[in-house]
Amino acid sequence: MRGRRATVTFAVLTLIAVLLTGCTRNIGGRAVSIYDDPFKVAGLPTTSGPNGPRTGIPDSTLTASNSDGGPIDKLVLNALDDIQTYWQGEYPKEFDGAFTPVDKFISWSAKAPRAQSVQFCQESTYRLVNAAFCSLDGSIGWDRTVLLPTVQDTFGKMSVVTVLAHEYGHAIQTMANIVNRKTPTLVKEQQADCFSGAFIRYVAEGKAKHFTINTSDGLNAILATTVAIRDENPNDPGSVHGSAFERVTAVQVGFTDGPKGCKGIDTKEIERRRGNLPQSLGSDTADNETDVDQAHLDQLTKEMAAIMPISKEPKYSYDSAKMSCRNGKDTEPVTYCPATNTIGTDLPALHDRGVVNTDEQDGLPVKVTGAFTAYVVFISRYALAVQQSTGQTLKGAKTGLRAACLSGVITGKMADPSRSKSDGDIGLSSGDLDEAVSGLLTDGLAASDTDGNTVPSGFSRVDAFRAGVLGNQNTCTSRYS
Repeated sequence: MRGRRATVTFAVLTLIAVLLTGCTRNIGGRAVSIYDDPFKVAGLPTTSGPNGPRTGIPDSTLTASNSDGGPIDKLVLNALDDIQTYWQGEYPKEFDGAFTPVDKFISWSAKAPRAQSVQFCQESTYRLVNAAFCSLDGSIGWDRTVLLPTVQDTFGKMSVVTVLAHEYGHAIQTMANIVNRKTPTLVKEQQADCFSGAFIRYVAEGKAKHFTINTSDGLNAILATTVAIRDENPNDPGSVHGSAFERVTAVQVGFTDGPKGCKGIDTKEIERRRGNLPQSLGSDTADNETDVDQAHLDQLTKEMAAIMPISKEPKYSYDSAKMSCRNGKDTEPVTYCPATNTIGTDLPALHDRGVVNTDEQDGLPVKVTGAFTAYVVFISRYALAVQQSTGQTLKGAKTGLRAACLSGVITGKMADPSRSKSDGDIGLSSGDLDEAVSGLLTDGLAASDTDGNTVPSGFSRVDAFRAGVLGNQNTCTSRYS
């Protein structure tokens, strides 16, 4: 979102995969994968605790024109102060030339009458619900009364900080001359998403003066914001920022690999990452979602067996998810029992999980649901059967992450245009991936073991699923062995 008025309310907030290679650290001469410990988040410990402003820290001395001096502006200016401190240290490591901090900030109220509006990027701020970097004069501006309060109320103060980190990412692009007028907007936006992820890691490492964030529910909220603020309809010509899946990917690249990884995001990288993944909603819209019923689940079982065949296919029961399994617990609405190699499903409960949350569309949706929110849980129980067939343990954190990863592999293969419909006729749309990601952030059931246990980090759960979508079965085995 570069400098001009947004055409769709809230779509201007860009926020949020690691590339599948190079994610190792060297310890004592031994290359150790950052995925060795499932209770770490891209190499950092999984932490709980406070998220947001640190207590007892003086406010920044930065100022914004037209500010009301209120709490939102103080929050934003403190964020910009920490962001600039971060880039003062990081910019010389990755880019040529000197880092020049942004020195013009503008605050406005989208609720103010026309007579009280100001100019931002050669445009009136009257009813302007936006936050943006303006390349015309190098300024950053924000609406303090509608946009940022809505983000804060829904996802917390750190999500507001991430919005500003994204906008500052556009300033870094311009300063470093890594984009120009011919650069596709999608590339600019995903680079900025990535830069915001790099800054959030700096905060997670405890290095920011004004803010702190934990790597469990804190990071989960950042990614949930990204899911909520996405291109909902890729068929719309104005949708140029990427799906939630793509934006989460970009943020995770930044969090894991830093600015160096962000520089690698260009048109070719995005096209390679997209592969055969759907870029349109097709017929899978809120008005025409696949109904989660036994007929469609039967089709899904055919697809899973064709995509990832195993010697002993599980049996399926649609009477209940209460299995009384001697070596596993019920994980309603879908349970896998290793002892009997059976997947039991509570059809009404699974159907309810897949209902589209159209009632939340007046604001920012806390979660995005649809048929695939249900399907990915069903697929993940088959992924446990796959693990049993290869002799892998079915309890523990790595089991759950393998289940999410293998579910991602199956999901990605469902988009293969060469796949025969005789092997199952459940299609995949771009919105399906967003629904899966949202479910993984919400409760992580699709990333759980046979006892229903999962890691506390939604970041790690989503990362496992994403690795499978973009990789293959070997990816999952090597990551989470």
